[in-house]
Amino acid sequence: MHIHILGICGTFMGGIAVIAKQAGHRVTGCDAQVYPPMSTQLEAQGIELIEGFGADQADIGADVFVIGNVVSRGKQPLMEAILDRGLPYVSGPQWLYENVLKDKWVLAVAGTHGKTTTSAMLAWILEDAKLNPGYLVGGVPMNFGVSARLTESPFFVIEADEYDTAFFDKRSKFVHYRPRTAILNNLEYDHADIFPDLAAIETQFHHLVRTVPGQGLIVANGGDGNIARVLARGCWSAVEWFACSPSPTLPRLRGRELEPSPASGGGQGGGGWTAVPVDATSFDVSLNDQPLGQVSWELVGEHNRNNALAAIAAARHVGVSPQVAIDGLSRFRNVKRRLELRGTVNGIAVYDDFAHHPTAIETTLAGLRSRVGGARILAVLEPRSNTMKLGTLKDELAGSLTGADRVFCYSKDLGWDAAAALAPLADKAGTHDDLAALVEAVAREARPGDQILVMSNGGFGGVHAKLLDRLGR
Repeated sequence: MHIHILGICGTFMGGIAVIAKQAGHRVTGCDAQVYPPMSTQLEAQGIELIEGFGADQADIGADVFVIGNVVSRGKQPLMEAILDRGLPYVSGPQWLYENVLKDKWVLAVAGTHGKTTTSAMLAWILEDAKLNPGYLVGGVPMNFGVSARLTESPFFVIEADEYDTAFFDKRSKFVHYRPRTAILNNLEYDHADIFPDLAAIETQFHHLVRTVPGQGLIVANGGDGNIARVLARGCWSAVEWFACSPSPTLPRLRGRELEPSPASGGGQGGGGWTAVPVDATSFDVSLNDQPLGQVSWELVGEHNRNNALAAIAAARHVGVSPQVAIDGLSRFRNVKRRLELRGTVNGIAVYDDFAHHPTAIETTLAGLRSRVGGARILAVLEPRSNTMKLGTLKDELAGSLTGADRVFCYSKDLGWDAAAALAPLADKAGTHDDLAALVEAVAREARPGDQILVMSNGGFGGVHAKLLDRLGR
């Protein structure tokens, strides 16, 4: 079959392209901007890429057009031609379920934060345990070197995104996946461009809960009241709770305590999965107050301890013992753009991180602080996500950056006043609408021993390389 993918350079659609190619299909695709790293990954797989959404691509001979959620009515001539001519089309999530996931034991990782990292951890644990899983995540796990793969294994790990499916299907992507094992990592307000409020997102998460079978498992963050509220609306599967610190009393679930069956462990009164830090890069894991082992790795921060607990619990559901999972995590190498060290020049380190939501910014800074101690942290931020561009969370931005010693914000094309939002940080923060001026300001401030943390969910104009080059001069 020949499939042509619209919006192929997005991380999710690019992953579908890789999986379709590995399944033996002819795969082509187009996007408004075809550029590395996704273009490089796709071309290495022998996938033909076309720049733009020209209507002439309707004649490419595809058996089906797979539509990414970057496509909307009236903006891409190709989509209008597909509709006018009655050509077959389907959303990415639906194609993935019908052609891959329906025959697999799906392990889905959902949450506002940490989906990519936790998915990569879980896929690696299964790989290290010789289960050879297929997977699709929204980044490049360093243990694998590619964002997606298809295998003969019955197990498939997928990053379960709550963003909408396509212009013709406004349900969240994850309702298509029908997981047997589902992780609910955390839940906050995000995606202000499609969700009016937190309650709307909670409804979508509850739709996901409704798809998990009675013999399935939900692994849930016991410290997140929003997750507890979602499950209190109805839950028909076993639940295992995880938390890095003691969680508050959980609400009742359909007339009973919010806890799994005794065979599953966890939940209120049972202790659940817990992590107690030993130092910045190691922690002890327990289940129902029974010690299971110690994770020692390169990652830092409570958020990553939570991610690890969720992955260990989900892996146990498919037969991987916690001890094997704990040992496997010692060899986990994280995901590109998750506190990734891009280089060190004259004693000044430059890190890259995908953080763009205030909570993610705060936890990323806390993680780096636990690693570098009293060294100065210079935070360089691009508020690029749709939610941040709309200014929905601008009032939370200054508070999320208090862990940095200096803050440099790229304010170009924002519809709100970044300087006013960061005013609580006083002279500790500055804004720049010119990238070259921002690079110069950071370089003039930096001194040996400093840690420069760049945070953006986009390419940020290649600022990392620009900073390293300027620091070298």
